[in-house]
Amino acid sequence: MPSIIKPLTGLVMALAVAGCGGGKDLRVGAGPPPGYDTPTGPGPQGASQGAPGEGRYDEVGYASWYGEEMGSGRTASGRPFDPGAITAAHLTLPLGSFVEITALDSGKTIVAMVDDRGPYRGGRLVDLSRGAAQALGIDRAGIAAVRVRRVDPPIADQAALREGRAASPRIDAPPVLIKALRRRLPPAPNAAAPPPFAAAPKPPRERPGASYGVPGQAAAAPAAASRAGFYVQVAAFASRQRAEALAQGLNGSLQAAGSIYRVRLGPYADQAAAERARDAAAARGYGDARIVRDE
Repeated sequence: MPSIIKPLTGLVMALAVAGCGGGKDLRVGAGPPPGYDTPTGPGPQGASQGAPGEGRYDEVGYASWYGEEMGSGRTASGRPFDPGAITAAHLTLPLGSFVEITALDSGKTIVAMVDDRGPYRGGRLVDLSRGAAQALGIDRAGIAAVRVRRVDPPIADQAALREGRAASPRIDAPPVLIKALRRRLPPAPNAAAPPPFAAAPKPPRERPGASYGVPGQAAAAPAAASRAGFYVQVAAFASRQRAEALAQGLNGSLQAAGSIYRVRLGPYADQAAAERARDAAAARGYGDARIVRDE
């Protein structure tokens, strides 16, 4: 009998030593190992993983975009604004963080870097640069339904985005996911495009029989007519072509000051009207718009 107990005792001691070893905890319910990122929900991830811990963010809403009208100003991160870069503006996400953006009409998905604050108009979730809007395929729309998910992309993609280049392509979201995400959408903003400015009335058209230039003679350059009143200066450019394009799109006017071309709205009869126009400009992404007065 003692000969049988002795081997059993040795076996029990060996098992006890093994149980005290330094191996991984494989108990049911022990949770994932350190550094493992549990997805917050289904979605096209590509090579990006959801941001860990308290940084998780996954929302659906509406995106607008802005481009050359921002001029050469700096973003909230201090970086010069590059309309062709793949960047985004968000009210709360950390500057320098990264988001995966999915267009809920097409499933197209990109990764962008958050480097600015906005949008400041109700009903918008995110503002995109022109480059990001083009990459997402929504640059022809005033606003578009999107999903915004904070991610931690590979180092190579982070470096590319910081340098103004696009990250590696992402897989499009499948229709079944798009359908589920669209159910979470809040009501769309009232207007499908940004609201028009209260611009100054257009000058009357020429009457039949009005005087015209003599054939063969160059027409004189129109004088920069500036009437007294309040104006909203939206942006300033070194390129006349870019300034003219923006002025035409906003139904504004162009003021040349040396080699700088200013895009202005107005004139407005009083300060209150000019302030309303300035607020509308800021809501569309022209955060540097300011009121000036011509006597």
